[in-house]
Amino acid sequence: MKTIATLLAALFVLAGCNTIKGAGQDLQKAGQTIEDAARKK
Repeated sequence: MKTIATLLAALFVLAGCNTIKGAGQDLQKAGQTIEDAARKK
């Protein structure tokens, strides 16, 4: 039972890392778009 709980916890941590990484990439892309718009003006 303890092994199953450990595996589930590891799965949630790994899924969370992917979600955070994706959010970081989205923010980086949004920042790049704003920066490009500022340079055009």
